[in-house]
Amino acid sequence: MKLGIIGLGNMATAMLTGIIKAGIIAPADIKGSDPGIAERERAQNDLGINVTEDNKEAVKGSDYVILAVKPQVYETVLAEIKKAINKDQVLISIAPGKTTSYLEERLVSDVKAVRLMPNTPALVGEGCTGACRNKNVSDEEFEFVMKLLSGFGKAYKVKEEQMDAVVAVSGSSPAYVFMLIDAMADGAVAAGLDRNTAIQMAAQAVLGSAKMVLETGKHPGQLKDMVCSPAGTTIDAVEVLEQTGFRGSVMGAMSACVEKSRKI
Repeated sequence: MKLGIIGLGNMATAMLTGIIKAGIIAPADIKGSDPGIAERERAQNDLGINVTEDNKEAVKGSDYVILAVKPQVYETVLAEIKKAINKDQVLISIAPGKTTSYLEERLVSDVKAVRLMPNTPALVGEGCTGACRNKNVSDEEFEFVMKLLSGFGKAYKVKEEQMDAVVAVSGSSPAYVFMLIDAMADGAVAAGLDRNTAIQMAAQAVLGSAKMVLETGKHPGQLKDMVCSPAGTTIDAVEVLEQTGFRGSVMGAMSACVEKSRKI
């Protein structure tokens, strides 16, 4: 199986690192393109893949092609590779707001298109990716895409109309969590803990809490109640969060993210 990838930035590097480490595709069978010399050299030296400055070369001979460029250059890149893409190749897009219909309109109507929304924890092998496809992608081809995604975290099949929600709950959400960890650390520093220990403990608390949700199968509200002892410290903290609109702020942030994704 041959993989082409256009764009060799941080997200592309994270995805390729996981795919190669998992043994899904060998470096020799991957060709990446990027206009930046530094990006090409890094990919070649660190990952051992073939690199080129020509996007059409990355497409040529590849069974699957990942489009890992910024949304603002999609028009230019798609116009460039339009004649290089053939009906047997699967094009994988990771840009928010760029639907499979958008890809069909700018390439050909029978293009095989898969749309992804990964997130930055892919950099540490803990990514969370939503994926959908158009009608031209076979079950077998989509399953292989899901296998690729498993190399750098968890992947979930979703409907195209759900992708804006995926942007909010997965693609953008690490920023919310980083803000939570930062705020928790600030609070611990204010109470007398040193900064490094505060950050480490806050991050571990988030990691452990997330693992409990995933591994116990219990509703987050139920797990929250398990921590809140009668007349204890936690319920007082929860009361302050409720009074200051913690839930509403998070849900409002998610809504703003969804709306922006729809307009991109």
